[in-house]
Amino acid sequence: MPVLSDASSIDWEDPDFVPRPVITLGAAGVDMAVTGNDDTHQIDSRKEADFHHHRKGQFLLWMRGVLTCEVAGGFWLVPPGSAIWVPGGVQHRMEAAGTIECYVVYVDPAAGNALPRDCCTLSTTPLLRELIIRSAALPMRYEEGGMASRVMTLLLDEMALAQPGRVHLPLPKDKRLRKLVEWIMASPSEPASIDSWAQRMGMSSRTLSRVVSRETGMSFGRWRRQLHILLALQWMAKGATVQDVADGLGYENASNFVVMFRKVLGETPGRYLKSNG
Repeated sequence: MPVLSDASSIDWEDPDFVPRPVITLGAAGVDMAVTGNDDTHQIDSRKEADFHHHRKGQFLLWMRGVLTCEVAGGFWLVPPGSAIWVPGGVQHRMEAAGTIECYVVYVDPAAGNALPRDCCTLSTTPLLRELIIRSAALPMRYEEGGMASRVMTLLLDEMALAQPGRVHLPLPKDKRLRKLVEWIMASPSEPASIDSWAQRMGMSSRTLSRVVSRETGMSFGRWRRQLHILLALQWMAKGATVQDVADGLGYENASNFVVMFRKVLGETPGRYLKSNG
């Protein structure tokens, strides 16, 4: 099946029920929000999907646009050039914005034993990206036993070698902390300390620190930096400059933001976007 530019122009089959171990679909040049039970073809004006799941696992390669994914206990942002793996049966919801280019590889559970058991972002290589793009040109019901099957076998091998990404925010189940997430995302530039946030939530800073650590496995400072990284990548994917991001997150100057970004992801923002774009 070729890359789609108009979901209404194709004869749609639910990939969960197509009798092939691996299927790749793509969408390009579509100004859309990802919604509904199929993450690339149900296109409407809503910006956020309800929680849903698929029988087959999904390996989403995001080439253009902004994608976020939430599962129970976790939130990911997928920058251009990166991918996310959602195992079959995992409840999730996704949100996409802007003009997108993406590819979704559906993997039957029987064929995906070498892939991660949990949802995670994954780095990609040029070979993996080219295999995904090539496989998107195949019919959904490609002939088995020939070249198409060999392409899909190699694709599975390359997917299994993909390294986990680091752009992940553990989401707490505690209702008080979920409210804290909403507050910080609504005012990311607010320079409040853990003492200030704790006071607003009606608890001691020690209690807040303990609850954050228990719920997320991170210290409050590290967890908040990870949230800032997610917001930064989202804004930069939409065209914001490093200075814009630094201002939006409340940093005194762009240099301080770059230092934080490099400390978390090991690269400057520009180099990170270039290597993942």
